[in-house]
Amino acid sequence: MADKSGLTHIGASGEAHMVDVGQKAATERTAVAEGTVTMQPDTLRLILAGDARKGDVLGTARIAGIMAAKRTHELIPLCHPLLLTKVSVDIDADEALPGLRVRALARVTGKTGVEMEALTAASVACLTIYDMAKAVDRGMVIGGIRLVEKTGGKSGDYRAGENRP
Repeated sequence: MADKSGLTHIGASGEAHMVDVGQKAATERTAVAEGTVTMQPDTLRLILAGDARKGDVLGTARIAGIMAAKRTHELIPLCHPLLLTKVSVDIDADEALPGLRVRALARVTGKTGVEMEALTAASVACLTIYDMAKAVDRGMVIGGIRLVEKTGGKSGDYRAGENRP
């Protein structure tokens, strides 16, 4: 039950609680999130060439993002543990930033959404990129972490930039 503000994780007295999803129908739910890591052009070239001292930055960031999505309920206090059916993390170079764009997808057939799993995957992938390249560029900037879209569930579909309910 939501409080007067419409927030489902806050009770009438303001206390935080985990939402009871027991009566909800299990449906397929998908979420896509994104983020960016802006860096010096030389840092981007180093990463793309595979010459970072710590190893394969892009491959490691993909794996870190996938692992993070699977552990979201351990990191975000009121999230439910989910049996994810798919998690993917795609990382593309963007010379205009310059830097890397991270896009994470999470999918589940369940009673609650996967927005937090997608957001966590994108965030941790960006953090991993920073960690692996910070020796050459401590000025990198992580930004633009946001939900791009979500489908399924009682609240319906959402796409960033479209009118919200």
